[in-house]
Amino acid sequence: MKKLLRLPLALYRIHRGPNMHRAELLNLLRQHETRFMDEAGYVRRAIDFVENHTDCFHRELWPAHVTGSAWVISPDRERVLMMHHRKHGQWFQPGGHADGDADILRVALRETSEETGIDPSQVNLLHTAIFDLDIHTIPAIGDDPRHEHIDVRFLVEIDDSLPVPGNDESHEVLWMRLFEVSRYNNNRSTYRMVEKTRYLRNVLNSSDRVPGNLLYFGDQYI
Repeated sequence: MKKLLRLPLALYRIHRGPNMHRAELLNLLRQHETRFMDEAGYVRRAIDFVENHTDCFHRELWPAHVTGSAWVISPDRERVLMMHHRKHGQWFQPGGHADGDADILRVALRETSEETGIDPSQVNLLHTAIFDLDIHTIPAIGDDPRHEHIDVRFLVEIDDSLPVPGNDESHEVLWMRLFEVSRYNNNRSTYRMVEKTRYLRNVLNSSDRVPGNLLYFGDQYI
């Protein structure tokens, strides 16, 4: 068991020191274990892709590129923060393109602050391990062809009593209870993250400790 970091974005840069590089992402991917067969397949594909594409963090790379996002939970782990994306017209967790930044964790935290409008000091990273990994198809929009996002997700906590102003990338940013999430987004990857959050809520409850690997919960999880 490892202590929760609760590391604000503003302090993350000091804590981390040098930027994450492609080799560090590969290390995180290889350490990532999951009981979900679809996610395990994505992990294998992601490792192969990152190994073979030095420019994997650039959005100009087709047919796929690496993105970063955050699964934002409330301190009691009862709520999740989702945004109604203006461009795609769907509800997603905060996240976005790396635009060449090889520190994908920093990307996820930065996008969370920008898209929620919440000050970086209030965006708390709970663990440096990958929380979830998904590969999904983005339809052609404008000049962008149909392509895939290799989305690396991290677990973040934000106080749900704070105002959430959002930004111009979303119609709305909303806290929703775990059982409500499927009404807004019922895709498989969101289901996985909700189930992982339920596990954390049930196991940890008021505890301040998390499993060393947030994703591998043993046979009782599935």
